[in-house]
Amino acid sequence: MEQLLQQIEAYKQEILSIAPDGAEALEAYRIKFLGTKGILKSLFAGMKDTPADQKKEFGLLLNEIKQLAEGRYESWKQSLEGSPDTGEKIDLTLPGDPLPLGSRHPISLTRDKIVHIFGRLGFSVAEGPEIEDDWHNFTALNLPENHPARDMQDTFYIHQHPDWLLRTHTSSVQARVMEKQKPPIRIICPGRVYRNETISARAHCFFHQTEGLYVDENVSFADLKQTLYFFVQEMFGKDVKIRFRPSYFPFTEPSAEMDITCLICGGSGCNICKHTGWVEILGSGMVHPKMLENFGIDPNKYTGFAFGMGVERICQVKYRINDLRLYSQNDVRFLSQFTAAT
Repeated sequence: MEQLLQQIEAYKQEILSIAPDGAEALEAYRIKFLGTKGILKSLFAGMKDTPADQKKEFGLLLNEIKQLAEGRYESWKQSLEGSPDTGEKIDLTLPGDPLPLGSRHPISLTRDKIVHIFGRLGFSVAEGPEIEDDWHNFTALNLPENHPARDMQDTFYIHQHPDWLLRTHTSSVQARVMEKQKPPIRIICPGRVYRNETISARAHCFFHQTEGLYVDENVSFADLKQTLYFFVQEMFGKDVKIRFRPSYFPFTEPSAEMDITCLICGGSGCNICKHTGWVEILGSGMVHPKMLENFGIDPNKYTGFAFGMGVERICQVKYRINDLRLYSQNDVRFLSQFTAAT
């Protein structure tokens, strides 16, 4: 037993004295001490011949030398793998390689710009759920059941709950605000909406809208026009021409669509504006009295105007983007063109 203990101590000292200087030397060390026919295997095999009263002491010594051998092996292995001898010197005083910064999504840039412009006119931001009920999305907005205007919006209904749907416009947020708040009301409602449409360069099943609502005493169509004039000049520049065209929306009366001169061709006509020189950017009108009554607002005392625009359309006109699918494809080449300054 005494001789075996001396042998273990000798192996321990040998392990401590070894310093492999390469992969071959490290492998030779592993085979000698840790291999299937190595020294440690033979020492552990000798446990069966150790007297019972000495097995505990012998076992402790074996575990100690095993941990020592394995620990030094792993340390040397990591050292060799972590610093290959390439002959290249690294200057730690040099600055590190710069990491490319991310960019803002053009939809986010456009939405924030819209909100900022109307914020200067006193409009506050209002938000609502994307899964909406029929009342707030349609009926309260003067679109009762079987109203023909519902056919204009291909709706995603929730299968288990037919009265629930993915909102088709952010007008539902206006409905929820009027339900809880009495005039004066001055809000802007940005958000994502959904319609069951075939995805193409000109249409998508989800997109973004920003709608505005102003309800107070003595609000007129002139107030609506001046508000939208200010928006267009701030968004596109003071040289852009504007026109209003009569239109129809069930929740406004009278209603109008607003066009601006095509920024691509300057009004001379191109395929983007269908050779008219004009591009439609939003719908608007005076809030329908029936809609005010639905929320307990006296239409004889209060009037209001509302407007709504597709953020993608504004972004398309501002940045000359000709394919709606680019917004959701996460192509870094496309997204990297936009910064907060643009």
